[in-house]
Amino acid sequence: MQIIDFHSHYMGPSWALTNLAHLPPPARPLWEAINRTLQSPDALLASLEAAGVAARVLSAPTSFIEDEGGGIPPGAIERINDQMAELVSAHPGKLHGLATVDAFSGDAGARELSRAVQELALRGVFVESAKGDLLLGAKESRPTLAAAASLGVPVFVHPVSDPRLDERFARIGRMGVGLSRGTINSAALASLLEGGTFDELPGLQVVMTTLAMGGVLLAGGFGDGMGIRSDAPALTRRHVYVDTMGIHPKVVRCAVDLLGADHVLVGTDWPIAAATPTPERLQKAFAHAGLGAAEQQMIASGNALRLLGAA
Repeated sequence: MQIIDFHSHYMGPSWALTNLAHLPPPARPLWEAINRTLQSPDALLASLEAAGVAARVLSAPTSFIEDEGGGIPPGAIERINDQMAELVSAHPGKLHGLATVDAFSGDAGARELSRAVQELALRGVFVESAKGDLLLGAKESRPTLAAAASLGVPVFVHPVSDPRLDERFARIGRMGVGLSRGTINSAALASLLEGGTFDELPGLQVVMTTLAMGGVLLAGGFGDGMGIRSDAPALTRRHVYVDTMGIHPKVVRCAVDLLGADHVLVGTDWPIAAATPTPERLQKAFAHAGLGAAEQQMIASGNALRLLGAA
């Protein structure tokens, strides 16, 4: 089975990472190890063979280089995209790159996305679900989303931490962190749907993470009778993809039932998540989910290749 991991991260060795600054001491060793892998091209390439993965789709979250106020160094986004393009061009077929863009920067985000796709040959865009009080779909994000729709590239909508939710869920422990990030990821989907973004941009294709399954459930039909627009399921199936982070058979089955096998794709959150989608593990999960051979191959790689225009 050919596997393409759509949800993989890479920053490269030239960056001074800042994400360890506010971690509690017990968490630091784990994240120090993650950071070493995140910045190592050798570890990235070795992970393909070790996991039996044919290719990774790489994205670079700016949260790894933000200062205390959430700012990033001047020119960092352009530099990230230039480096990403150089890396993936050196490993065609094994690595695919997504542009990093501040989706909430208005026309500037759209211009950088256009440069990254048209000049650097990156195949999609990585954006954060929210920034401050803004959710994806806000007017500030519309130019970037419109550019993605016009260029025909997918938008990977990544979770972010929300200080207020983090504080509220802190007593839950690590599960609270996932709940907070999943809530923001789901809220971004709701904003796109209820705010009319999908109506305005019929060519827009977004990829949500498994953490957003609550939002996918509501938008995909589970929210009938709760005041959600009646065409939400159809719009969701037309515009939304979801990854398989965690590779749980019941979650995969749910995603397929809601969106169709042609809108689900393998994604693991490498190297942050420990689980790797070896062909044997993935085939076992797909079998437990009751998927046929054609559905399995679509999810494993076919859908990602089609979205990226690399089929």
